[in-house]
Amino acid sequence: MNPEILNKLISQTMPFGKYKGKLYCDLPESYLVWFHQQGFPEGKLGELLGTMYEIRLNGLEYLLQELKKRR
Repeated sequence: MNPEILNKLISQTMPFGKYKGKLYCDLPESYLVWFHQQGFPEGKLGELLGTMYEIRLNGLEYLLQELKKRR
């Protein structure tokens, strides 16, 4: 896992939609699953959403919790 991407997941927010302003790491799993089914957007946004989806899918949320504690 790229540490830069992990840091973005805990510090950057969703730029649009129902969850605009919510941290990527706090997006509901159902929203990430929907994006996975529809196809993630191109670019950095898609990379962040896809990474967050994979983290949830594999039960790796603890990685982000540790980073949030250190912030």
